[in-house]
Amino acid sequence: MTSITDETLPTTPRAIRDEMIVFVIMAALLAIVPFTDLYPFFVMQALCFALLACAFNLLIGYGGLLSFGHAMFLGTAGYCSAHALKVWGLPPELGILTGIAGAFVLSIITGYISIRRQGIFFSMITLALSQLLYFVYLQTPFTHGEDGIQGIPQGKLFGFIDLSKPTTLYYVVLVGFLAGFLLIFRTINSPFGEVLKSIRENEQRAISLGYKTDQYKLLAFILSGTIAGFAGSLKVFVAQNASLTDVHWSMSGEIVLMTLVGGLGTVFGPVVGAFVIIAMQQYLAGFGQWVTVIQGVIFVSCVLTFRRGVVGEIAHLFKRSL
Repeated sequence: MTSITDETLPTTPRAIRDEMIVFVIMAALLAIVPFTDLYPFFVMQALCFALLACAFNLLIGYGGLLSFGHAMFLGTAGYCSAHALKVWGLPPELGILTGIAGAFVLSIITGYISIRRQGIFFSMITLALSQLLYFVYLQTPFTHGEDGIQGIPQGKLFGFIDLSKPTTLYYVVLVGFLAGFLLIFRTINSPFGEVLKSIRENEQRAISLGYKTDQYKLLAFILSGTIAGFAGSLKVFVAQNASLTDVHWSMSGEIVLMTLVGGLGTVFGPVVGAFVIIAMQQYLAGFGQWVTVIQGVIFVSCVLTFRRGVVGEIAHLFKRSL
C-alpha cells in the first residue's frame, strides 16, 4: 500500500528545515494554550490522540502497512498503567513505563504474527487480534469488565510534580507529546526511515537490494505500537480511567480517520486530523449519535475534495514538506 499523495518530496536539508520551523511554531502555540480560553481537557485529549495518530502514520504513511487494530496498544497501555497506579500504588513515572512496557511486549507478539502477511490480509489479522484482546479484557477481572478502571490517582511525577493541577498536567502531557513526535520525526528522517519509504514504494526492489524487509516492517510495527502505548499511558492521567472503549475496533477506525483527514504520509497531518476529530466530538456532543453521521459526511467530503488530507493539500499547494 502506498501513500495517497501523488508526489513524495525527497528528504532534503530544506525540507527538514521547513518541518522544524513548523514544529517550533506548533510547540509555541500549544505552550500558550493555558493562557487562552481553550478548554485544557480538550487540548490534552487531542494531544494524546495526536501522538497516537502520528504513531499510526509512521506505520501506514511511511511503511505502507494498514493496521485496523492499533487501538489494542492504546487500550493495553491504559489498562497496565491504570492497574499499576491504582492497585500497585506505583508513582506516575513507573505507571507510564508499565504501560509502555505492556504495549511493547504486545507489539512484539502481534507484529510477529501479522507481519508475515501483506495488504488486506495484514489488516484483517491486526483487526482480529485487536478484537480478541477486546473480549479478553471484557472477561479479565483486573480490567473490571464494562465498568473499566475508574478513579485513577494522578499522583506526583518524580515526587514533586503535582499532576492533580490542570496546568501542570497539561505541560507534562505536552512534553510527552513533543518527545514522542520528535522520536517519530527523527525516525522518518533517518536511514531506517528511508528504507521504510523504499519498502512502501516497491518492496520487491528493496528485497533485491539486499534489505530484509520483514525485519524492517517488524521494527516499524513495534516502534509504532510502543509509541501508541505511550499515548495510552498519558491518556490515563487525563481521563483518570481506562475502559473498553479504547480497545474497541471503532477506536482503530477513528485513528484511521484522523490520519486520512489530516494527511496520510505527512509529518503534521495526523496532529491536525486528531484535533479536527476531537473538536467535532467535543463541540458537536449536543447532537448525540448524529456526531458519527456528521463525522462520516466530513470524512467522505475530505476524501472526495481533499484527497491528500488537509496538510497534504497545503504541502502540495506550496510545494513544501509538511
